[in-house]
Amino acid sequence: MADPDLLFSSISQIGALYRSAQLSPVELTRLCLERVEALNPVLNAFITVTADEALRQATQAERELRSGHDRGPLHGVPIALKDLIDTAGIRTTCASRILKDHVPQRDAAIVRRLKAAGAVSLGKTNCSEFAMGVAHPDYGQSNNPWDPARTSGASSGGSAAAVAAGLCFAAVGTDTGGSIRIPASYCGLAGLKPTYGLVELEGVFPLSWSLDHAGPLARTSADAALLLEGMTGKSFGQHVDLRGVRFGVIQRGGLSVEPEVATVFESACEALRAAGAEVQEVDIEGLEQADAALFSVLLPEAAAIHAQWIGHRAEDYAPMTRQQIEMGFSIPAVTHVRAQQFRRWLTGQFLNALNSLDALISPTVAWVAPSEDPVFTGDAGAVEGNRTVPHNLTGLPALSVNAGFGEGGLPVGLQILTRPHSDALCLGIGVALEAVFRDCLYVGRGR
Repeated sequence: MADPDLLFSSISQIGALYRSAQLSPVELTRLCLERVEALNPVLNAFITVTADEALRQATQAERELRSGHDRGPLHGVPIALKDLIDTAGIRTTCASRILKDHVPQRDAAIVRRLKAAGAVSLGKTNCSEFAMGVAHPDYGQSNNPWDPARTSGASSGGSAAAVAAGLCFAAVGTDTGGSIRIPASYCGLAGLKPTYGLVELEGVFPLSWSLDHAGPLARTSADAALLLEGMTGKSFGQHVDLRGVRFGVIQRGGLSVEPEVATVFESACEALRAAGAEVQEVDIEGLEQADAALFSVLLPEAAAIHAQWIGHRAEDYAPMTRQQIEMGFSIPAVTHVRAQQFRRWLTGQFLNALNSLDALISPTVAWVAPSEDPVFTGDAGAVEGNRTVPHNLTGLPALSVNAGFGEGGLPVGLQILTRPHSDALCLGIGVALEAVFRDCLYVGRGR
């Protein structure tokens, strides 16, 4: 019988066990499904578990590996998919009443690539309704494995909870204002919002087509890189030596973080200096306008997407989701255009800073996981996303890694930002930082 501790191994470790015939994909998939059955009632991480299909895929992977047909690092590895990513013949609800019985006829491009890489999908993970930051009462909030009385984050919280609790080895999330990086911070994971356009979004239900990104959530940056390779067909392995790497700490005037987050982040900066990196403060002009710009882009685009239902099925939405969609119809076109102009200008500010720096860093979120997800259009939601939102506007790659733990034992995330199309560098820095932080990291099983 497979050892439950295997569920917290790295993807490369699992691959080595497969290829030495010490472990089979079917054994490991059964172990994951048993853990899903035991913990999902508490965590609410999965909406749909596809046990039969997962075992079929695992059986195929096992047969192929034994015959010498090796599809790569993800072959036979159990993963999960956020439930707004189309899966042929499998319900895809977007955690909404609107699509509660929706069964796509075609896989999303991401799913087709992951199938070709031999990954085993355990099912569809919970999310906020249509990724709008509000849990529909029919589905509920996903809970944090470190403390189930707290949220795992919106809107990719189900994916984050599943990975952090050892239900799967990695999961796909989406990010429009921080929805990969915020759950990664709350759950002690590595979560990457890739360069805009790197991951094909065909078959992923949109929230805001000019801001949406899909990306990996995993327990380490190395595992996140492997999932991203499966999602894109490209390689993201890059070794980074921190000696001489130039980091800029992003300052946001008037914005503070909770003391326990500040302590962890300051310790992380000191650890970087001790590893030979250069760390300096940097000001990015215009950040105070980023939140308003995001709403002026996101809400009208979301309203246009939901115009097909909001008129005759308004009562099927969660009340706050409906309110946010309706807000989009009231934003003037001129405001939307000016926000798009601001995006181009803000991107220039970040690129100017990165001309003399290798990466920019900041806390991912101002606090550790709260008891419930704040509404992203409210005051608390604006604070939650004020360090993640700018990078959706610019489209630059941004990675959250676990930098340590607060006084209450909850994870604290550190966010890394690099130049466009330098996702491999961003992930390589993440791997190097995780090695530096290893003494205070627990990249395992939550509580």
